[in-house]
Amino acid sequence: MKRTPLYDHHRALGARLTEFGGWEMPVWYAGIQAEHTAVRTAAGLFDVSHMGEFIVHGRHAEPLLRRTLTNDVALLEAGQAQYTLIPNTDGGTVDDLIAYRLPNDPGGHPVYLLVVNAGNIDKDRDWLRCQVRPGERATLDDRSDDTGLLALQGPLAPAVLAPVTALPVGALPAYHFERGEVAGVPALVSRTGYTGEDGYEIMAEAGDIAAVWTALLDAGAAHGVAPCGLGARDSLRLEASLPLYGHELDDDTSAIEAGLGKFVKLDKPEMVGQARLRRDKADGPAKRLVCIETTGRGIPRQGYPILVGDRAVGVVTSGTQSPTLGKAIGMGYLPAAHAAVDTALGVDVRGQVVPARVVKRPFYRRRG
Repeated sequence: MKRTPLYDHHRALGARLTEFGGWEMPVWYAGIQAEHTAVRTAAGLFDVSHMGEFIVHGRHAEPLLRRTLTNDVALLEAGQAQYTLIPNTDGGTVDDLIAYRLPNDPGGHPVYLLVVNAGNIDKDRDWLRCQVRPGERATLDDRSDDTGLLALQGPLAPAVLAPVTALPVGALPAYHFERGEVAGVPALVSRTGYTGEDGYEIMAEAGDIAAVWTALLDAGAAHGVAPCGLGARDSLRLEASLPLYGHELDDDTSAIEAGLGKFVKLDKPEMVGQARLRRDKADGPAKRLVCIETTGRGIPRQGYPILVGDRAVGVVTSGTQSPTLGKAIGMGYLPAAHAAVDTALGVDVRGQVVPARVVKRPFYRRRG
C-alpha cells in the first residue's frame, strides 16, 4: 500500500490504520465519535495527501475542460474554485473533483488545478489525456506524488489557521483560494472541505507538509483541535449528504441522478455525455439519490435493500448512526416514483425489515 508523507506522524499519534483506495491511512486516533464531535464543535485536522492533483495547461486547456467537466471552468476567475464532475460518453460519472483556476501562463492562457479522488488518480489522468484532440495543445501534469494536502475543518478553523499564516484567511470566501506561506512553507489555501463545516484545505509540497501538520496541531491545541481519520471524514460527509465516489457515484450513475444538477452546465457548446445529461435534466431521471432515516432499531448500511411494502426497489449506498443527530441515517437510490420526502420505506437489516422514511436533504446543515 502507498503511504502519505505523514505516515510516521500518524503512527506516533497512535492512529488505527486501514487500507483505503490502495493507501494505508488513519481511520481514527481517539475514536470516530470524538473526532466527529471535534469537527462539529471546534476543529479537526485531516491528512488527505492521498488525493490526486493534476495541472492542466496549454492553449486549449480551457476548451478541453469545458468539454470534459460538467461545470464550466470558463466561469472561474483566477483564485476561484468549483465543484464539478467528469462525465463519461454515456453520461455516467468517471469521478467528482474540485477545479481551481490558477494564474494565466506567460502566453495568457488559463491554467487549472484539479484535485481528484485517490482511488481514481490513474483512471482520471488517462481518461482526460485521451480526450485531447489531434492538434490541440493541452497538457495534463500529474503532481499527485509531489503534493501534500491537509483539511482543517470546523467552526474554529479560521482561529487555528490565522496565527500560522499572513494570508487573510478569515476574509477568504468559500471556493476561493490564496497562495502564500503557512508555517513558513509555500502553500495554496482554499476555503473548501468535505465535512459540511467551515474550513480550509492546505496544499504544499509533499516534503513540506509535515511542518504544516505540526504547526496546525500546535496552534489548535488550545482550541480543542483533534487529528482526525477517515472514519470521522465519512460520518461527517454523510451527515452533510455529500456523495462519495464508489458509493453514491460510479460509471453508471449520472450527476442528475445523484442530485447534482446545479453542477451540470448544459449551455456549453459541447460536453461529453451531454445527450443523457440533457435527457435526465429535461425528463427527470428514472432513479434518484435520497436521504433516509430509520424509524425503528437498525442502521442502514451500504448494500442493504430498500423496500416499499415487501418489494425491494433500491439499495443503501452509505449509512451510519449519526453522532450529531442521534439517528440512524443513510443514502440510497430509489425509483423516482418512490423518492418523495416522507415516503414510507423499509430497510432489510440482516433479514429484519426496519421501518424508514425519506427525509429532506441534507441531514445536517451548519448554522449560517
